Amino acid sequence: MTFPDKTFSAVGDFATAYFEASAVAAASVDPEKLAEAAALLGEAYESGAMVFSCGNGGSAAISNHLTCDHLKGTQTDTDLLPRVVSLSTTIETITAIANDFSYDDIFIYQLRTLANEGDVLVTISSSGDSENVVRACQWAKDNGVSVIAMTGFDGGRSADLADVNLHVEGDNYGVLEDAHQSLMHILSQFIRHERMDEALIKSRKF
Repeated sequence: MTFPDKTFSAVGDFATAYFEASAVAAASVDPEKLAEAAALLGEAYESGAMVFSCGNGGSAAISNHLTCDHLKGTQTDTDLLPRVVSLSTTIETITAIANDFSYDDIFIYQLRTLANEGDVLVTISSSGDSENVVRACQWAKDNGVSVIAMTGFDGGRSADLADVNLHVEGDNYGVLEDAHQSLMHILSQFIRHERMDEALIKSRKF
């Protein structure tokens, strides 16, 4: 589905069409893949494994937001102590690697320093084909780190490398990033609520 595919004379009409495209995109996510992603993350949080996230541009912001919601939010009212790091937030390290070596290596360099077998990598990339994300996925695959890849468009190379591909149908960056942000929230809130005392759920803010 291409959006937009015409000129809109009023922002309200554009917004209506945008939200319609967003609904279609959200409905395209495979619930079985979502369940697999929730299980991978839940197991990592229970075992003390590290969870790393990464992305570029707007996807970097989602990667950083993931750290907040999954590290802080998921442990609220649960016995989990999630260990979550965004590889997109380390601007000093990122610029040093990019300047001295290559921007394509900004995530893989950090992963091979920090990650161990049994950890999990969450990548966010609308194209699924950003070279630095693909290299991170390949390194993870080669070193026993599970990969959850959030993608759009045709999925790109990261979709093929991922253990779990959370693919969103669409070709509008805003719509795709909104969906990826929602998936990040859904995973965090589901894992949290699943491990809470049921009596607390109604009285807590998510």
